[in-house]
Amino acid sequence: MKRLSATLTLLGATALGVLALPALAQEAAAAPVPNKGDTSWMIVSTLLVIMMAVPGLPLFYGGMVRTKNMLSVMMQVMVTFCLLGMLWCIYGYSLAFTEGNAFIGGLDKLFLKGVTVDSMAATFSKGVVVPEFIYIAFQMTFAAITPTLIIGSLAERVKFSAVLAFMVLWFTFSYLPMAHMVWYWTGPDAYTDADAAAKATATAGFLFQKGALDFAGGTVVHINAAMAGLVGAFMIGKRTGYGKELMAPHSLTMTMIGASLLWVGWFGFNVGSNLEATGTASLAFLNTFLATCAATVSWTLVEAIFKGKSSMLGAASGAIAGLVAITPACGFVGVMGAMVIGLLAGVACYWGVNGLKRLLGMDDSLDVFGVHGVGGILGAILTGVFVSPSLGGPGVYDYVANKVADFDMATQLVSQLWGVGIAVVWSGVVSVIAFKLVDVTIGLRVSVEDERTGLDLTSHGESAYHS
Repeated sequence: MKRLSATLTLLGATALGVLALPALAQEAAAAPVPNKGDTSWMIVSTLLVIMMAVPGLPLFYGGMVRTKNMLSVMMQVMVTFCLLGMLWCIYGYSLAFTEGNAFIGGLDKLFLKGVTVDSMAATFSKGVVVPEFIYIAFQMTFAAITPTLIIGSLAERVKFSAVLAFMVLWFTFSYLPMAHMVWYWTGPDAYTDADAAAKATATAGFLFQKGALDFAGGTVVHINAAMAGLVGAFMIGKRTGYGKELMAPHSLTMTMIGASLLWVGWFGFNVGSNLEATGTASLAFLNTFLATCAATVSWTLVEAIFKGKSSMLGAASGAIAGLVAITPACGFVGVMGAMVIGLLAGVACYWGVNGLKRLLGMDDSLDVFGVHGVGGILGAILTGVFVSPSLGGPGVYDYVANKVADFDMATQLVSQLWGVGIAVVWSGVVSVIAFKLVDVTIGLRVSVEDERTGLDLTSHGESAYHS
């Protein structure tokens, strides 16, 4: 779960309730100084998420497509990640993490205006900050990798230019508003009493005001991207020969390597979202580890029951399912709650890529919705259950009372359903419009001839392998 970045200077720091230090003739307010350990962890976390995007996801996706499309998928992921990283620093950060209205921020930090090496970002502890530049970089990895997940639904038949055009539109009108709605607030130091808390909350994002919990991106990342992938799979149509020709993964070895890199990198994704190297970060680490193990085991067992054999692709998919489901919950649930979420995610996502996919009758090439959509929805809802202190969760913290608040599961579940519902509808509507705009201007799909030849050669003029 991310928070508003607040620029702190010696003159403006009193707004965040800093400590007063004695001077020679008078007391002067001093800005909080970032802890070097927190800063170091945020740098490492950011690097881990970059590893997820390049090379983790390209290898994971690339191994699952046919040989003739390996490089096209890798190119789409890498260039999208780089393009949106640029847009994040130009306008994305400002629209997501400055005060505007309940649905989108403002342009106060367009081109990162006013951000310096002395600028600080609030964390989850009063009086604790991290450098704003590393906060921007960390959030940049989320903003840039989330749209690349969509590529898995469109693989093997979409134009490279159409991918990039769609990503710009979707990033601007779906990712940025969702990030603002879920993660924007003024930081904990504004919550000094009930009146101050009410005023601060009134400036927060819509879903933050609704009380929706999302530690690291169940709604903002996974459901958001999965809905776009689902819409795209329907609007672009099935691959030529789908259901009639063999479209088996060309290298499960690469898929396994990619899944492993994603798993390691995901610790930066989830644990880094705590913004501090604290006990909660340790909880998020263990939960991320355990839920992934549990989902891998449950998927493997279910696959053996229904198909007679357990597959490497299934085990890798189970690991990703566990990572997806625990993402919104990792810092909000107890360890046994995380294991239950993982076990259920393996079963639910197995159904998502088998039963649900057949039921919907669409060609989601690499099962983005079945894993990220089903897993994200499951994890977001179960966060509202297992955050309960009676079930081993840490509860929801009250920054006014400076203690864990009384917990009402029904109320929290309603808040979680708000988050899920808004993510589904918002991304769905934006995606339909964005895909349609790209289709009438550029065209979404390559020709049948180019698709049969393979996108590596027809789109990029090169081949992944020469023998």
